[in-house]
Amino acid sequence: MSKLRSSPKLALLSVSDKSGIVELARGLSALGVELLSTGGTAQLLQKEGVRVTGVSAYTGFPEMLDGRVKTLHPKVHGGLLARRENPAHMAAIRGAGIEPIDMVVVNLYPFQATVADPACRLEDAVENIDIGGPAMLRSAAKNYSAVAVVVDPADYSRVLEEARAGGVSASTRFALAKKAFAHTASYDGAITDYLTSRESAYPDVLTLQFHKLQDLRYGENPHQSAAFYGEAKPAAGALARYRQTQGKELSYNNIADADAAWECVKGFSEPGCVIVKHANPCGVAVGARLREAYEKAFKTDPISAFGGILAFNRALDADAAEALSQQFAEVVIAPRIEPDAAKVLAGKANLRVLEIPLAHEAQAHDYKRVGGGLLVQSSDSKSVGKEDLRVVTKRQPTDGQWADLLFAWRVAKYVKSNAIVFCRDGMTLGVGAGQMSRVDSARIAATKAAAAKLDLAGSVVASDAFFPFRDGLDVLAEAGAAAVVQPGGSVRDEEVIGAANERGVAMVFTGVRHFRH
Repeated sequence: MSKLRSSPKLALLSVSDKSGIVELARGLSALGVELLSTGGTAQLLQKEGVRVTGVSAYTGFPEMLDGRVKTLHPKVHGGLLARRENPAHMAAIRGAGIEPIDMVVVNLYPFQATVADPACRLEDAVENIDIGGPAMLRSAAKNYSAVAVVVDPADYSRVLEEARAGGVSASTRFALAKKAFAHTASYDGAITDYLTSRESAYPDVLTLQFHKLQDLRYGENPHQSAAFYGEAKPAAGALARYRQTQGKELSYNNIADADAAWECVKGFSEPGCVIVKHANPCGVAVGARLREAYEKAFKTDPISAFGGILAFNRALDADAAEALSQQFAEVVIAPRIEPDAAKVLAGKANLRVLEIPLAHEAQAHDYKRVGGGLLVQSSDSKSVGKEDLRVVTKRQPTDGQWADLLFAWRVAKYVKSNAIVFCRDGMTLGVGAGQMSRVDSARIAATKAAAAKLDLAGSVVASDAFFPFRDGLDVLAEAGAAAVVQPGGSVRDEEVIGAANERGVAMVFTGVRHFRH
């Protein structure tokens, strides 16, 4: 049975991350706790005037093998693993001259930080594989009924406060043990992934660990439970780095749609706005100012924009905030919300407002769960410039069409396949998404534009993948398209190119496909 409270009498401190350790040690020492320590931690505490006994002095066995062996000793692990309620255990350690160790404060060699350096050599990585630290953590965590195990400096104040109040509580010891096992599991997983990825980007055993950011009311539907997890170090500019400044709690669908909107808007250098509904951009535009970008994006599909997610790639100002506040939106995202804009948005108390620092670091991998398994791929971070495009028709795009073709191509990357996107003058005019046939996406995009009373004459179109037949190209031309950008690569490319020449449509190939399922 776990004691409700455990007052530490002997604690072992050995940390790579020294933040907060001196204050914790002083607090424990003031309570009469005897401190054991190793290497750099012992030197720091002694320098700061904290009384500490070196582990080698305690065990009677000097550190050896350049410090590789120092805590792997019965006087350490016997003191950690002995069950206090078991008379035979206690008699055994007493007979061996071993004192019970009541608290372990350990964080491990910085393996993850070491291998994150592109210049890291294999021998550097191997030397930063901690052996004694994980062994102590696991021993202490296994015996959480009597031992408090602390791996995170953020827990120091809580542990010290409880120790001052009569001892670390059983519930806290259990919580700390769970955290310690998660810590060592993550550490071992990082080592495995690093060593195996030296031979392949996709190791034989993939270990992933995410940290819960928040519980969610429910999942995609009310009968599903859900939570939001983040990586330990999300990519710069990733949605997981958001800060909510107002509004209701985010839902599962809010987060999924917000990610789609944010990733899309980051792709534009000009002031831009992206409106997403059900994971698809329903309006995208750039302009001289954010308000202009928003108004152009909203025109694409005002009906679908209702209840949408709005993302901006500039600090949201009051002018843009005034404009968007006229519609119903679920979430607004920007790198920063200006104070005057915040005042405007405050009038819509339920509107969720997020700030995310703008950066363009790509996530290393994308994951998709399937029945009984996981699909893993590198992120679709491929960008295409004008120099990458190849004109395949007699007609050349005009200067204005070149700019719109590149704009349309950036949008199509974030539209569910099959994707067709009509654009002109830095704004979307019609979006066809998620259809089983490309020609149906083309028809839907044209129908959407007509419903919004947007003229497609002289527009450009992006297709995320090649046209398997000329029928899709014919639909676009009949709708008014003057230029098309697509990957190419179909066995019927010549047929489609011929149709474009017949229709007087300029066509360029990217050689890159952007399927998005």
